[in-house]
Amino acid sequence: MAKKKSTAPEYRCSSCGYTQPRWLGRCPECGEWNTFEEYTPADSTGAALPYGKMPGSTERIVPVPLTSVDPMECQRISTGNSEFDRVLGGGACKRSAVLIGGEPGIGKSTLLLQTAASIKSGGRVLYVSGEESGSQIRARADRLKIDTSNIDILCTLRLDDITNALNSLNPVCVVVDSIQTVYSAEAGLVPGTINQLKYCSNELISWVKERDSVLFLSAHVTKDGIIAGPKSLEHMVDTVISFERNNDEVRFLRASKNRFGSVDELGIFSMTEDGLHPVEDPSFMFITQRDGALPAGIAIAPVFEGSRVFLVEIQALTIPAKASVARVFSEKIESARVSRIAAVLEKKTGLKLSEYDLFVNVAGGVRLTESAIDSAIAAALYSARTDLACPESCVIAGEISLAGEIRPVSRLKQRVKTAQSLGFTKVVAPENLSGTQCVNDITGLIKALFGA
Repeated sequence: MAKKKSTAPEYRCSSCGYTQPRWLGRCPECGEWNTFEEYTPADSTGAALPYGKMPGSTERIVPVPLTSVDPMECQRISTGNSEFDRVLGGGACKRSAVLIGGEPGIGKSTLLLQTAASIKSGGRVLYVSGEESGSQIRARADRLKIDTSNIDILCTLRLDDITNALNSLNPVCVVVDSIQTVYSAEAGLVPGTINQLKYCSNELISWVKERDSVLFLSAHVTKDGIIAGPKSLEHMVDTVISFERNNDEVRFLRASKNRFGSVDELGIFSMTEDGLHPVEDPSFMFITQRDGALPAGIAIAPVFEGSRVFLVEIQALTIPAKASVARVFSEKIESARVSRIAAVLEKKTGLKLSEYDLFVNVAGGVRLTESAIDSAIAAALYSARTDLACPESCVIAGEISLAGEIRPVSRLKQRVKTAQSLGFTKVVAPENLSGTQCVNDITGLIKALFGA
């Protein structure tokens, strides 16, 4: 009879999870010092553990024909917030994990607390806080006038406490604020390390995958606005949502990954004393209301965000470059796109822009990536450079190629309909539709807007 291998202790790096049979002062994988900790492997057979199974499990996972799998539709739970449901694709799917990241103080805890109180699915909601005390959360709930009768609060950092509470309560929704504060003794004693994030997230996600529950994870972000921690954390969850702001009152919710819906939807909220409230009709939200005429350097563009059309105001400013090299300053629109459009505009119209610093902004602070705004950017730059204002009540749409051609954009009829419903009488676009003025190249665009 073969003799079983003895369970010998090993040493694991608490920063990256690298293991080896002896202690080292410096980890050869990540280069950190004094991070090796002794632990005893729970399973010494070397067999790979199935996803979501604890060490020592004897259940075997076998392949099945794909045709025998039940193609049941995702069962969704409404968050009680129309804009949040829109970004999630119609509500939060059961057996899914949602990761929400945003800068400090933007309102992540407020959104999650409001969501926890608004979920009505006949079960309890477990709110796990590793950053605030129970009295702080209760004070916020009272200030926001939130009904917390279906919420159980758990203030802890230990993963064991969370899993024990999950098994005893069996909630329909779990909120963890934030995942960077949770730690397990199996992965070390320091929260926030790469190994801790991967281990704790995997345990929590595995729990909801086996039950009809939804997991919301709050996450810290870096100074660049990227979710802190390993990129594998975003691969583990089903939905990744970023929380952004443009000022003290307006918040934007955008999904960069969604296995159960579109990533093109944009949720818009207003922050008040009573918490976050959805903005149902943001059509005029990104246009400055003026009493006088439209100033130079302003152009209006219709953009699609998911299933809705917004009219946005693109602002441009050109000044002579103080250095030998001209610069482009653009935060909400990619600087490379502005440079490309300026180069095409200078090549085809002869208007000097290479000797000027270019400043481009979007009113309202929304970030734009759609190619349909190319024509509006060109019009704003030309207007700022020549000090000629665009026509009143005019909307511009079209993609500009390097050859100076204006290419058609998708769903132009809906853009035209929205612009006309908001009182805009002129739409300059590369298609000859009812209510539009057709232009085929950038020279024709300039003539249609500013004359010969």
